[in-house]
Amino acid sequence: MKKCLILVFLFTITTSSIAQNTFTVNNETLELKTEVEGTLDLLWNTIDGEFRYFVKDDSDAIQELKNTKDSESKTYKEEYKTVLNRLTGNSISTDKVNLTLSSLRQFFDDYNVSKNIDYQVSEKARLESRIGVFGGLTNHPFVENPDNKSTPFFGIEFEILEANKMPRHAGFFSMRHALEHSDYKYSATQLALGYRYRFINQPSFNIYANVKFATYTFSKFLDESESSFDVPFIFGIGSDIKVGKNGFITFAYNELFAVFIDNEGNFPIDFAIGYKMKL
Repeated sequence: MKKCLILVFLFTITTSSIAQNTFTVNNETLELKTEVEGTLDLLWNTIDGEFRYFVKDDSDAIQELKNTKDSESKTYKEEYKTVLNRLTGNSISTDKVNLTLSSLRQFFDDYNVSKNIDYQVSEKARLESRIGVFGGLTNHPFVENPDNKSTPFFGIEFEILEANKMPRHAGFFSMRHALEHSDYKYSATQLALGYRYRFINQPSFNIYANVKFATYTFSKFLDESESSFDVPFIFGIGSDIKVGKNGFITFAYNELFAVFIDNEGNFPIDFAIGYKMKL
């Protein structure tokens, strides 16, 4: 029961954390999603059953993009085009821009590319991947370890995440091997699938929580070998620190606790340091 309550609590925190950001526009407080980030940001959401779109400029001023209908002529005023023309200095034509997410995204991409050649076009690069190596020390918190011996481990990780300047959500696949101790004849190779959320997210660093929701482990203790598949929901925390254009130093404290497997009584030790880079 305690584990279920912990899971519900963590799920609630995660759900609220990954919600869209809150903005105040003309004294109206709104929850908005960021679709495009660049010199101009495109924000949007469905509010009271209506799609609403907003633009945020480099001074963080936010304006709504509207297309109201004239009550007399029954024609649309296309106010959004006037706003976009003013903000872009008429550098990108708005003649064929519709007030839809896909059309606006294309317009914002075209303008942002014209202002910054390194801008990543949102429509053509929705995901990016990173690969990393790591090594650390573990006392195998979920394995019987009477004398609390710690052993080194090393591994590799492949991460898939959003293709924007500061991605928050990521999925990962990792493979790690823990060596045996001279006084603790246990070794293990683990394959894991997981999810990661960066709850502190800055251009130069981030801090994240992650969960390994599926693992396959090959282990050996003394002369006996076995393998097992688990859905343990193992939680941990970590940080990426940007070094250079495409590289990151990583720190992780893994295997803090699990929902569906028990800690064997030792305080969890599972620290790692590594390096990852964009592919």
